[in-house]
Amino acid sequence: MSLGHKRGTTMSECQPSTQAMTHGSTQCPDCQRINEVLTRVGDRWSVLVIISLAQYGTLRFNELKRNLGISQRMLSLTLRELVRDGLVHRTQYPTIPPKVEYTLTEMGKSFREPVNALGVWALENLGHIDAARASYDVDNAQ
Repeated sequence: MSLGHKRGTTMSECQPSTQAMTHGSTQCPDCQRINEVLTRVGDRWSVLVIISLAQYGTLRFNELKRNLGISQRMLSLTLRELVRDGLVHRTQYPTIPPKVEYTLTEMGKSFREPVNALGVWALENLGHIDAARASYDVDNAQ
């Protein structure tokens, strides 16, 4: 699987650099960057916010909160990071009370396809996952 950058390195070819090894890291620089991005966009709430905005378009904070069943604090943190990463656009209107809306940016829209694929995979495999968990729990009951 090619990472698609100018050196043409693949995941299996990625070797730790001498500098990375001296700092205790065994990951190549590209793998570290991929890990950083996946950590941000791969968390539960970020994925659900992306799905919700992809489905409904522009939403206000409380609409997202209500749709997702998420705490105010967690939604604030998640939206702040998604805006920072350029996946979500925040528009604040100078009204009283303040009105803030969130929508996907072009990059956020491009993230819909992999997120949707993940969601479809999860729905298609829920039964298999439940069966595997039940089997594991029976086999490992103490």
